[in-house]
Amino acid sequence: MSTTSPIRVIIVDDHAMTRTGLRFFLNAYDDLELVGEATGGEEALALCRQTQPHVVLMDMVMPGLDGTQTTRRIRQDHPQTQILALTSFEQGDMVQEALQAGAIGYLLKNVSAQELAQAIRAAHAGQSTLAQEVAGAIVAMAHKPADLGHNLTPRE
Repeated sequence: MSTTSPIRVIIVDDHAMTRTGLRFFLNAYDDLELVGEATGGEEALALCRQTQPHVVLMDMVMPGLDGTQTTRRIRQDHPQTQILALTSFEQGDMVQEALQAGAIGYLLKNVSAQELAQAIRAAHAGQSTLAQEVAGAIVAMAHKPADLGHNLTPRE
């Protein structure tokens, strides 16, 4: 029997069915503990203050305060809390925004239960996890030519 305490996790998603599925998933692992669920960004911020989670599973597209804005604010207020983006969108710009906001990983909602559990453990340990499709999007953005005139000074 392990003497370490479980990894405290919050789910942030505006879809009830997604939260329900993630709740059942988390309950299947002894080393993961669900400490709260939020339907949006403002609720997530309050929940983080109350529960001090280790890891937050963050949907990126939500009404009101979106996942990127919420991630940025959680990381500012709770730098010890790790954020795993968990979304259906693999566009490079969304991935880049999430990572720049402070997410430690970016996964798609088609991830397997075992992969998600491992990603939560990795995030808790300070290690990144990226979905394979997302890694491709990041590489494609890195090879995209810069916009002309983007680096000009006002005088130029």
